[in-house]
Amino acid sequence: MLVYQDLLTGDELLSDSFPYKEIENGLLWEVEGKWVVQGAVSVDIGANPSAEGADEDEGVDDQSVKVVDIVDTFRLQEQPAFDKKQFVTFVKRYIKNLTPKLEPEKQETFKKNIEGATKYLLSKIKDFQFFVGESMHDDGSLVFAYYKEGATDPTFLYFAYGLKEVKC
Repeated sequence: MLVYQDLLTGDELLSDSFPYKEIENGLLWEVEGKWVVQGAVSVDIGANPSAEGADEDEGVDDQSVKVVDIVDTFRLQEQPAFDKKQFVTFVKRYIKNLTPKLEPEKQETFKKNIEGATKYLLSKIKDFQFFVGESMHDDGSLVFAYYKEGATDPTFLYFAYGLKEVKC
């Protein structure tokens, strides 16, 4: 199994169990998330409650919760929304911190294509939920979630160059 960690913070943000599609010249990864129900366990033990005099409402409260699989699996932490100015400030700082950590050939590709990826993200900024890794480190990568038109499950966007592949 492969886990993708934030290159700057070491937080686990994704794994190969969630397939991705490269967009914006490979600078962004697009990953489909899913709403899942956690904690609801239905166990059929073969008993007939009505024959045993039990009410339909009697039983255990399962405390089931609906969560997004990616957010829950990697313990992503939601952040307040950014406006365009705040986002541009974040991207400038992120580029400054990430570029020296990249291999020289990746630095060139990153510098050449980051403007296009940033414009793509800015065009959707009002639709995004923003997430960071579990450590909630300020300089880490952002993960963006939004709902495509008509979708009931969120789509996540990652800065591909900000991820480090680790074999588990």
